[in-house]
Amino acid sequence: GDKYLAEANDNRTREIRVPAPRGRILDREGDVLVDNRTSMALQLDPIEIPTDMADRRELFARVGKVLGHDADWVRRKYRDSIENDPPGSPITLDQDVDDDIVYYLQEHQAEFPEVQVNRIFVRKYPQGLLAAHILGSIGEVTAEDLEANPDKDLAAGDTLGKTGIEQTYDDQLRGSPGDTRVQVDSTGRIVSQLPSTLPEPGESVRLSIDEKVQEAGEASLQSIGLPGAFVAMDVNNGQVLGLASNPTFDPSIFTRPLTQKQVDDLYDEDLGAPLFDRAIGGQYAVGSIFKPITALAGLDAGLITPSTVVNDAGTINIADQDFDNAGKQAHGLVDLRRSLEVSSDVYYYLLGAKMNGTRQLQDWAGDFGLGKPTGIDIPGESEGLVPTPKWLNEAHKEEPKYYDPWVIGQNIQFAIGQGYFQASPLQMAVAYSALGNGGTVLKPQLMLQTEDAAGRVIKEAEPVVEGQVPIDPADRQVVMEGLHDAAQAPEGTSYKVFGGFPVQVAGKTGTAERQDEADQAWYAVLAPYPDPEIAVVVTVEQGGFGADTAAPVALQILQAYFDKEAKAVSGGTGSVE
Repeated sequence: GDKYLAEANDNRTREIRVPAPRGRILDREGDVLVDNRTSMALQLDPIEIPTDMADRRELFARVGKVLGHDADWVRRKYRDSIENDPPGSPITLDQDVDDDIVYYLQEHQAEFPEVQVNRIFVRKYPQGLLAAHILGSIGEVTAEDLEANPDKDLAAGDTLGKTGIEQTYDDQLRGSPGDTRVQVDSTGRIVSQLPSTLPEPGESVRLSIDEKVQEAGEASLQSIGLPGAFVAMDVNNGQVLGLASNPTFDPSIFTRPLTQKQVDDLYDEDLGAPLFDRAIGGQYAVGSIFKPITALAGLDAGLITPSTVVNDAGTINIADQDFDNAGKQAHGLVDLRRSLEVSSDVYYYLLGAKMNGTRQLQDWAGDFGLGKPTGIDIPGESEGLVPTPKWLNEAHKEEPKYYDPWVIGQNIQFAIGQGYFQASPLQMAVAYSALGNGGTVLKPQLMLQTEDAAGRVIKEAEPVVEGQVPIDPADRQVVMEGLHDAAQAPEGTSYKVFGGFPVQVAGKTGTAERQDEADQAWYAVLAPYPDPEIAVVVTVEQGGFGADTAAPVALQILQAYFDKEAKAVSGGTGSVE
């Protein structure tokens, strides 16, 4: 008798898992980028759903009528949940249910014992589309999630970070769920409240993002209307001040089940694949913004000095092959500083040829962090590629029809950031940050600190040094002088953009060729010159000359960062390579 009495009492007690509100995501000033709102979700209790098919169809029809849908609509929702969610998960039919439906179901609970209306937390985005690729998304826990995370306090129906900051810092953001225990009668009506456990809210994550920088970069990229990306970094600690990819997407679409068309649109290359983060995942030839690394490698090897002069006639023949400047423009006698100012390809073709047969150029690229992940604290970044004879010959062996063996021309193209070399905007921002700070390669970081619900700091991020580039200070100085001339001397390649900017900068244009597509525009800039605080790298696919599309985006970002406007300039005879 005692045994059956205990079982009967258990049957009268219902435990409801109460999810904790996720922590907020903030920018560096504490402005909210991601918050929560409450939503009423209409769910089916899988334990209560009839096993008899006729009874089940009748239930689907009754519930569908309340929601304004037919039985087939409810059946599809039920089937999708059974196929994709962990066993025992509540089957969510709809979110943001109208109050009149909630009141009706509460008044007719005895007629709908299988139906629950639960208050859930849904993410909201006060800044709209801002920083969508950084913030990421959450989603309901899957069976695979439960299996992969046995140590986490997860259960069917919980949510989990799936991408971006939401994924990386899910343990901090998620909080601890509570339990509500109630007594119910035979119809499922609540008759009394039992002792319950309150949920503990998740921690907030404060990012290093500067909202003004982020807004300026995104708006400028979107105004061009072409795929592209930008990264802005603090050169002294690795904090990411802005990062975006264009086209972007509305992060709020992940707060409700996606239609197949929405999923298709997010990945549709004809629409620019909005979900793809070009800032960290794009792998591109970077063109002439690579030249400072080539120059430093040549200086270190003793192949050139700052005063080494080359006669740039606009084209040069090496190993029976012609290599041309952009438009075959001749620059005459150029030393190292002027080679950067006017972006002389001929100067770097010769330097790349001299380094062929050595690993000098490859080693310096690797020292700057190229050819490997940066370690940024969001998922999805690419490794890029620093090409070597060994890599190419092995690839040639596997797929000979796609590759030619390594020849001197490969090193010549690599010297100007072309050929098989590939890097992401983030990797180039890390490299330019190292140039700006004197040689320290820093891990880029988005998280500044985590905070409790009262705003007290729990953990602060510290700068992480990934490597040291052995840059001679004198070599760095002459390279920085050349980049300064390129941006703000009258014959510099981006003088028409930065000549009237009141803050002194050191910047480099790049124009990379892409097979079967228009040229890709690049711009990399350090400011203020000569002791920079910020590095900005911008790329625009099919954007043409770097000075035409990428440099103006960088200007908008620096104007926001320094809160200064550029003045119009006239004159300037520099090329716009």
